[in-house]
Amino acid sequence: MRVLFFFILLLTIQSCATKKYSKKHLLPEGIKSATEEIYVVVNNQKKLLQKKHMVFTKNGRIKYSKTVDSLGNLLQETEKKLWFVVKSYPDKEPYYCKTRWKPKQRERISCYTKKQYKQNEAIYYYNTDGTIDKIVDNFTTFHTQYFYYTNKELSKIVIRDKNDTLIDEVLIRCATKDEKGTCLKEIRIWTKTNNKEEIHFSPNYD
Repeated sequence: MRVLFFFILLLTIQSCATKKYSKKHLLPEGIKSATEEIYVVVNNQKKLLQKKHMVFTKNGRIKYSKTVDSLGNLLQETEKKLWFVVKSYPDKEPYYCKTRWKPKQRERISCYTKKQYKQNEAIYYYNTDGTIDKIVDNFTTFHTQYFYYTNKELSKIVIRDKNDTLIDEVLIRCATKDEKGTCLKEIRIWTKTNNKEEIHFSPNYD
């Protein structure tokens, strides 16, 4: 009986032991909320693509988020429940996303509609410090994203298809940091498509 109880407890703990957003994205402890703005840069002119406001739990996971476009139109809302995350959209039914912890520093994140139709699924592989090592898409693009770090900062993402053919490479540089080391302005350049983005991050701490 004790063995069965321990096994059930272990499964429960594993299902809850998802990696913290703050660890994945190299954010410091104590972050309370943040606003993220993504701009596309063309001929040195910036155009806002979307703005995302996030509210964090005390342990660094996203409790609630709201993403809008450049005109303020709602694109997505997320809300953390006990066992899953609800993603709501203005033009389609919500997704219910479950995270299952797997051995060897992996998580399987799967999203379904209420009718249990699978919409997407990815396997996240992590480094020992909680940062992302790679993301394998198992449902839509079937691409794999490989994450590279320099001096404990994300410096490059390499995207390959299921045949290991290079799709694109994203070079990443932090232009501005705050006193806690959070990157406030990040530059991303796609080497094959020559796209350029700026990500502006405004955090609030406890």
